[in-house]
Amino acid sequence: MNANQLKAEMLRHLQYSLAKDPRTASLRDWRMALSLSVRDKIVDPWFAATRATYAGQHKRVYYLSLEFLIGRLLEDAIVNLGLGDAAREACAQLDQDFDAVLADEPDAALGNGGLGRLAACFLDSLSTLAIPAYGYGIRYEHGLFKQSFHEGRQVEQAEAWLTQPHAWEFERAESSYEIGFYGETSEQGERGTWTPGDAVLARAYDTPIIGYQGRWANTLRLWSAKPTKLFDLARFNHGDFNAAAEPEAQARTISRVLYPNDTTEAGKELRLKQEYFFSAASIRDILRRFDSEYDDIRKLPSKVAIQLNDTHPAIAGPELVRVLHDEKGLPFDEAVELSRATLNYTNHTLLPEALERWSEGLMRHLLPRHMRIIERIDDWHARTAKGRTQSTIDHGDVKMGELSFVMANKVNGVSALHTDLMKETVFSELHALHPDRIVNQTNGVTPRRWLLACNPGLSDLITDTIGAGWVADLEELKGLDPHVEDAAFRERFAATKRDNKVALSNWLNAEMGLSVDPDAMFDVQIKRIHEYKRQLMNILEVIALWDAMRADPDRDWTPRVKIFGGKAAPGYHTAKEIVRLINDVAVVVNSDPALKGRLKVAFPPNYNVTMAERLIPAADLSQQISTAGKEASGTGNMKFALNGAPTIGTLDGANVEIREHVGAENFFLFGMTTEQAVARRGVEDHAGRAIAGSPELTRAIAHLERGTFSPHEPERYGHLAGILRHHDYFLVCSDFAAYYAKSREVDGVFADRDAWTRMAAHNTARSGWFSSDRTILGYAADVWETRQVSSRRGDGTCVLAS
Repeated sequence: MNANQLKAEMLRHLQYSLAKDPRTASLRDWRMALSLSVRDKIVDPWFAATRATYAGQHKRVYYLSLEFLIGRLLEDAIVNLGLGDAAREACAQLDQDFDAVLADEPDAALGNGGLGRLAACFLDSLSTLAIPAYGYGIRYEHGLFKQSFHEGRQVEQAEAWLTQPHAWEFERAESSYEIGFYGETSEQGERGTWTPGDAVLARAYDTPIIGYQGRWANTLRLWSAKPTKLFDLARFNHGDFNAAAEPEAQARTISRVLYPNDTTEAGKELRLKQEYFFSAASIRDILRRFDSEYDDIRKLPSKVAIQLNDTHPAIAGPELVRVLHDEKGLPFDEAVELSRATLNYTNHTLLPEALERWSEGLMRHLLPRHMRIIERIDDWHARTAKGRTQSTIDHGDVKMGELSFVMANKVNGVSALHTDLMKETVFSELHALHPDRIVNQTNGVTPRRWLLACNPGLSDLITDTIGAGWVADLEELKGLDPHVEDAAFRERFAATKRDNKVALSNWLNAEMGLSVDPDAMFDVQIKRIHEYKRQLMNILEVIALWDAMRADPDRDWTPRVKIFGGKAAPGYHTAKEIVRLINDVAVVVNSDPALKGRLKVAFPPNYNVTMAERLIPAADLSQQISTAGKEASGTGNMKFALNGAPTIGTLDGANVEIREHVGAENFFLFGMTTEQAVARRGVEDHAGRAIAGSPELTRAIAHLERGTFSPHEPERYGHLAGILRHHDYFLVCSDFAAYYAKSREVDGVFADRDAWTRMAAHNTARSGWFSSDRTILGYAADVWETRQVSSRRGDGTCVLAS
């Protein structure tokens, strides 16, 4: 499609789809017209992919995830369809600013952090590689929350992304399933009957996900909760207007908010409801599609691979057993074995609080038949496993991690270190019983979104240097390595980075009124606010550096801009205190004339995919400082390295593999190993000893305790100081001295800009292994036993198989 054709399509949609006159059309109207025109180009390959899958009776992958952090889709689709030049020119012919049109699209509020962004990258790669797949999740009306700051405190507001039409989805009213809750069960012999006491409808909304070069498209199917009875007219006519609308309000609650606050019993029940709602709807949809093609349910594992992304869809295991046993009549043991051969589980955490546990009481109240099936799965596992079995039920709780493991054909970790730790810690007993079940699939990121689209300057440099094949085969970035010694290449690489920093500087000034120097080091930490990710250590280092700069103002300090981004869970009190501390420190540091502008702190609110696309290309330094043994993998670390930002980090998660690939000389390593961290926690008063041994940390904590950053409320950060002194489980204090020293080493290297550019360029050149295409091919071979439906030409394009 050329620019003139695209322009004509935009005008057609403006008139006939939106009923708007070009003379009065708003920016949103033009964005919708462009989106619908681009969407039209996706439908044909979408249909072709579906037909090819049915015609070849190919095995499908079903990816169940409570999050899909897909961000904006318009630019993504334009890039993958190769319509960038045409779209820009068409908008220019219509007197529209192409960049403003793209920026008008709201981020889809369907995720929170790495879990959801990984799922989005996987969808892109599944389509690019032409592996038949569906993503299944929830169509949240309000997502997580929109973050703002009031006097430094995080304030949560409802996301409003669906208050306007969503251009990319197709409502599938015919694909609706009644999902039950509560009620009673009875058993006739082995089989059971469940009579739910309440029910909602799960209605499907489909978004096509187009792969690179537009050859194949898969489907993201999201479920929205609707009432089985829309409106109680009798109550309305009797004047009870609120009660008349109650069924709709109760149903919609299920798909309103991602991760409802589960510090209350009502919140826990709603969250378990959500997990069962989308898992059960997905299982029914999968089986409906299977039954339309095959008449033997025992073929299920050969035609269907279901991937559970973390423990949120763990209830899909008992649900699949229930349907196969209670509804399709298979013997219980066969139903379990068939389910287990179909299901796979990705573990994303070793944190006990993140491995979900639901009380037996709640499970029996909300899903009585499933509680009985879980008990029987436990009995089956005890009978069939060789050796001492680990129960999925413990002290009145159902352990969803263990349940996922027992019901999985394969269980995968998401980095080499994380996979080894799974075997040694949380799943040690189950691993001993099933030594072939755990496999590793190190995470990856899509280069289409995280380099080609978000960093066009660097992408152009790479293509000019080694050709365009890297977009479909990121390992080709290795071809850049010899060019790093070319001064002209380094000069252009550095110029591209500075352009990105200027753009970010202008954005920070426009959005926050914060003036920063684009020649300063842009030092970035963006991720969910959590104690193990140690944003607290980062801001303590800021305090220590501020203190040192004030004490020696004439020293040749390396200018830094410390940038934070991320949200704290509404019920996570300590994380929200850390958010407020960062903002309070920023107020003092940014207004201190003694620093002469050489240290600034920025915490732009409402971190999301679009903000990440601004921050990552402009970053000089990537902060990956989690406590060793606590981060499963990370994907932000890969995005930063790919975009030429060396890492300061611990040997945690995928940092280990990043360091191996980019070279130890291009990675700023500090801190304890996992084994040393475990041993350190056994040392009496380890935090006190660390504080006593670090004058910088001593002074930084003293600032918290005396209220330097909260003069009107001196005791504000007494709780954080108390954690550091007495309950420092995440070893902020014990790693601080090494972190502070390594940060000063970073200052010295950054002062030699040419040496820094070499490090940055080597990070880009050696990050090709961290493509989500590589990860998906690993899943396809080692977990799903599926294959691509297309072949790949030498020029990187895909051809649909006959």
